[in-house]
Amino acid sequence: MSTAVAGLVALVVDDELPALSELGFLLRRDERVAEVLTASSGTDALRLLDTRDVDVVFSDISMPGLDGMALARVISRFAVRPQVVFVTAHERHAVDAFALDVTDYVMKPVRDGRIAEAVRRVVEQRERGTGRPDAGPTAAPPVEDETIPVELGGVTRFITRSQIRYAQAHGDYARLHTDAGSHLVRVPLSVLEEKWADVGFVRIHRSTLVALPHVDEVRMDHGRCSVLVGQVELQVSRRHTKALRDTLLRRPAPRRTGADLP
Repeated sequence: MSTAVAGLVALVVDDELPALSELGFLLRRDERVAEVLTASSGTDALRLLDTRDVDVVFSDISMPGLDGMALARVISRFAVRPQVVFVTAHERHAVDAFALDVTDYVMKPVRDGRIAEAVRRVVEQRERGTGRPDAGPTAAPPVEDETIPVELGGVTRFITRSQIRYAQAHGDYARLHTDAGSHLVRVPLSVLEEKWADVGFVRIHRSTLVALPHVDEVRMDHGRCSVLVGQVELQVSRRHTKALRDTLLRRPAPRRTGADLP
C-alpha cells in the first residue's frame, strides 16, 4: 500500500526480548514503515525520543520502572508528540488508554494482520494531520467546559460538565450524577448524548450515559458487562456492549465484527 507521506519511523518498547524482536520483525516487513527503533524500557525510550523524531511508539504496558501507561502520559505532554499504540496481554487497561488518546490497543499474542491494521490506523491519523506532521505541528482547539445551572433547595447553582460522572434518564428529564450528589435537569438524555458525544460521553444503556474519563474499570461476568464509576457499578446493556468495547479500543468505522474482538 502506498501513502502520500514518508514512511513511518516506529519505536518498539518492551522489556521482554522475544516480544520486542517479534514486533520489530513484523513492523520491518510492512512497506509503510521506513525505520524501526527499539528500547527495552520506558526510560530508554524517553532517552531515544529526546534525540530522534518518531511517528509512533508501539509500547508494552506492564514493564518494570516506567511502565507503558506512564510513558504515554509523558509523551502526551510533548509539544510534537508521536502516536502511541499499546501492545499488551491485558484488556483491563483499555479505559485508561482511551483517556490518553492512544491510536490503537493491540492484544498479545500479536498477529501479522492485526499489526498491519494498527499501522493502517497510524497512517490514517497522520494523513489527517493528527500524528507528527511533516510541516510543523497542528493542534486541535481545546474544548471548553460547559456550565450547567441546576436547582438545589430552591436555589440555582452551577456545575460543570467535567464534574458529571454519568447521567440517567427520567422521562423528559435527566439526572446528572457528580461526585458530590445528583441534579435533575429538564433535558432529555438523547439530547445530552448527541451534544456531549465529542467529549467522551457514551450510551451504555437506554437509560444511562456515562463519561468515559470517570470510568475506573470495565467488568465482564458471564457475558454481562458493567462499568465502575467511583463506587457505583453501572450495567451495560447487551445492545451497547460491543459499541462500548469498540470505543474503548479506538476502533474506527467501519466497525469490525465480533469475531475480530480480542
